[in-house]
Formats: sequence, C-alpha cells, structure tokens
Amino acid sequence: MEVFLGIPAADGTGIGTAFVIPDPVKRAIPQHHINIDQINRGWSRFEAAVQTVTLSLSEHLDSLSKTSERDRAQREVFETYILMLEDPVFKQEVRDFYENQLFNIEYTVQFKAEEYAAKLRQAGNYYLSERAQDITDVFGRVLDEMLDIHPFDINSVPDGSVILATSLSSADTIILSKRKIAGLALSEGGVSSHVVILARNYGIPTVVGLEEISKKVRNGETVIIDGKDAEILVSPDRNTIEEYKAKIREEYQRKLSLRSFLSKPAVTKDGTRFKLYANIGTPEEAEIALAEGADGIGLFRTEFLYMAQSGASLNAAARSFSEQTQFEAYKSVLQIMGDKPVTIRTLDAGGDKLINSVDLPAIEEKNPLMGLRAVRLSLEYPNILKTQLRALYRASVYGNLEIMFPLITSVDQVKECLELVNVVKQELTSEKIPFQEDTPVGIMIETAAAALISDCLSKVSDFFSLGTNDLTQYTLGIDRENQHVSGLYNEFSLAVLRLIEMTVRSAKENNIPLAVCGEMAGRQDSVMVLAGMGIRNLSMSPKLISSTKELLSRFTIAELEAISAKHLNNL
Repeated sequence: MEVFLGIPAADGTGIGTAFVIPDPVKRAIPQHHINIDQINRGWSRFEAAVQTVTLSLSEHLDSLSKTSERDRAQREVFETYILMLEDPVFKQEVRDFYENQLFNIEYTVQFKAEEYAAKLRQAGNYYLSERAQDITDVFGRVLDEMLDIHPFDINSVPDGSVILATSLSSADTIILSKRKIAGLALSEGGVSSHVVILARNYGIPTVVGLEEISKKVRNGETVIIDGKDAEILVSPDRNTIEEYKAKIREEYQRKLSLRSFLSKPAVTKDGTRFKLYANIGTPEEAEIALAEGADGIGLFRTEFLYMAQSGASLNAAARSFSEQTQFEAYKSVLQIMGDKPVTIRTLDAGGDKLINSVDLPAIEEKNPLMGLRAVRLSLEYPNILKTQLRALYRASVYGNLEIMFPLITSVDQVKECLELVNVVKQELTSEKIPFQEDTPVGIMIETAAAALISDCLSKVSDFFSLGTNDLTQYTLGIDRENQHVSGLYNEFSLAVLRLIEMTVRSAKENNIPLAVCGEMAGRQDSVMVLAGMGIRNLSMSPKLISSTKELLSRFTIAELEAISAKHLNNL
C-alpha cells in the first residue's frame, strides 16, 4: 500500500477505482506548401478523417434516446455536424483552395472552416451564428483525427471512480458531479478554487496539492480517499479497506443525525436567529438547496451555466448563451425556491473562470486575476450584461429575486451598472414585458477597495454580500488556485478580518443587509468568528447547512463574540 499526502479540500471518505485523466493536448496546426504530387495523398487523409468522425458521431447519435428531452439538444447538434461533414459544396471549396494554393491539407481545412464560420457570424443572424460555431467544432474534430490528437471525453469516466488528474476545469467537475464519483485527487488547485467549491457543493471528497499524482497511480488500482485528513491510499489491504468502510458508515450516521436540523431554523443556544442560504451554480443545485433546508439562495454563480452547457468539452466550439436560455434557467431556480429569496450574481467570468463562448472575447492577459474579469468585463462589453439583466428582470416575476454585481471597486462602477438596469427596465416597459420593479440590486464586497469605501457604496446598493474568497486573495496578494502558495492563503489574517469588520460596521450604520457567501461562511471555525462579529446571514455549500445549524445551537452569542475577539485582537 502506498500513501500520498496532500492538502484537505472537501471533506468525506471514498473508496473506488483509480481513473487517471490525461493532461489536455493543445492542437497546433502546421502551415507549409506542398508539391503537386502530394495532393492526392493529403486529400485521402482528409476524407478518411471525415469518414472516421462521421462514424463516431453516428454511433453517439444512435446511443441517444429519440424521446428524451434531455438528449434532444445533443441529437440536434450531432445531426447538424453530420450534415456539415457531408456538404458537397463546402468540400469542393476546400478542394479548390487546396489545389490552387498548395498549402498542406491541415492548414487548408482550418483556414476554410474559419473563413466560412466568419462569414456566417458576419451575417448578423442568430441561427447562422450558431451554425458558425458548429462548423468550427466539427472540422476541429476532423483536424484532431488527422493530427492523431484524441481529446479526452470527460463523459467516459465510469461511476465509482476516484479521479486522479493534474487539474480539472469547472465544466468537467459539473459533468462529473452528475455521476457517482468516489473522490477527486488533484495535483493543482487551492482549497478555495472553483473546482473545490463545486466538489463541496456536490459532496465529493477532494484532496489537492498531490504532486504528479496522475503519474504515480495506474488506472484500475483500488484507491481510498480521505478528504478530511488529505490522504490517498493506493492498493490498500483488506483490513484497511474495512477500516475505511467503517469510517464511511460513521459519516453516513452523522449525516442521518443531522437530518433532524433540516426543518429547524438556525438558532444559537440563547435564541439568536440566523439565516443560512445556499451557494449554487446550476438550476439542479437549487433542488439540493431546498432539500438541505436552505433559507434561500445566497449566491447563484451564473458563470457555471456557461460552463455546464450540454456536450461541453475542451474541444467544443464557442457557443452563445442567449437571453431566452438564461431566462429559463433563472425562472427555474426562482420557481423551485418559491417565496424564498434568490440572489443571482451577474457574470463573474475571466480570471480563473475561463468560459468558451462567442459572447466573450478570448483575451491574453499576463495577470488575468487582476485583469478584465467580472463586472469589468461586463461593463467593457455591455451587451453581455444587458442581455443578462433582461433575462433576470423577465424572470423576476416568478419568485423573490435579488441581483448582485461582482468585484466592485468603486461607486462609479455601481452607477454604470444601475444606468444599464434603468435602460433594461425602460425597454421591458415599452415592450409590455412584466417584471418586478423593486427587485433589490446589491454588490459583492470582495476587494479591499470595496471594504474601505463600504460606507460610500451603501448609498448606491440595496445590500452587501461579502465574498471572502477573493477578499482574502486580493488582500494578501495570493493566487488561491496556486498550490505553491496555498499555505499562505489565510482567511483569518488580521488584515482580512479587519476589512470584514469595517464592512459589517458600514452595513449596520447605513441599515444595509449583509451576508457572507465565501467559503468562510461554511467552515465551522470561521462561522464562529463571523457570528461573533455580528454577521447573521451566511451562504454556503448546501451540504453544510445542517452541520452549521448544529454548530450554532451549541453556543451563545456571548461565547461566539469571545471567540471572535481573540482573532481580532491577535496582534
């Protein structure tokens, strides 16, 4: 038996079969001229690749249900791909360019596919824009076949696996969450990375910081993952397996004992009431939040809607995320939650959350976490924000909606966003589309700048939500996705706590509702500190709500204030 030690990320114990996910291979297209006598050989390779891809798509198509609504969208995509591969007009255009320009076949296919896609996008028609994305995707598959690149399909991971990988994208994690995964063991990623946040939401035991773990374990080996103690046990003996099976049973019994808190309010030993909300990233997670006894949704991360699109993969072409698609998603969450409040954050893309969408430009930045992300990106490309706001306000009549802007650093940013809000309201009014006029609009306090001017921001905001993950990252100057500096990432830093205290004071003095929606809101040690600082609204992974209720029931406010004071006076 081999034991690997990492960094604890998501609690829980799992036993399963190792499944190693290979690192992605980036497609690089060569460009050079060929001789006339090489034409037929290159064209034969192209036609063989087209035939292979067509056959693969046909097999996928046959495996999808013809009656399932869930499979309908994917069937339509695959059917479109097959028609494009069989299009004689386009193939003739490729052939003519190939023979006239005498570029190698790989470059020819890429050039003509991109040229055709660009023409479709410039047509200004939504349907044609979608077809442009399809042609880029399907001929990308042909190019991969010709270059002998075979991108890993995350959908091929079997149930019962312990996943071992250098890293995972948020999109891959969302896909894996829909399977019975025993655990995640990753080389890269911090304890507050988005992959880890998602793993906690879905109750997947996770360990990070395991150097080159995917190269040290073979597919098919039995693996035990202990998320709490950050251990990976490979090829354990029978006694060890039985020991950890007993631990899993204990965890299950603990979960059963917490079920008594599902329908109870969150109350301290001396009767002080708290509101516990859920952080979610997809409409499906709203069902989990409701089942776990959440008082509402404190944070709906809408960027994960982009990441979770059907058929998403590293190889997929960029796709649009329309107003109607967003409206349906927001409406669904609001209807699930009924009269409970649902706080939906506008798109927090960029930085460490890369989204493959034609709506968002691909920007190379030396320091993306400090660059064009979140509200900065939305204001730079206001049509993105306007589309989202239209979808949000249209959905507002179906529940108790609150809208929130991320990564605010100035009052002017909030005013710019509110100007766009007014434009959207005027448009919907003129179009006679109903919406909730008095929908609260708030902001996230997740930078030192926002905390320091929180008294000013209270004049233009209906509520505050403390994003402690980014607040800690930016205050301490630490990339929370980087395992090399993860030991320095400390939410209990006096600098971070003082900024939180300052925000709490500003909110109280200006009668602004305040919640915490970062990972601090769900960890037992930090819950006690935040409660002692006067915070009464916490938003966390749905699976942590019952245990947080149980924790609060064991303390009085005076005891929590004493715990908090020790940290704030730690000079």
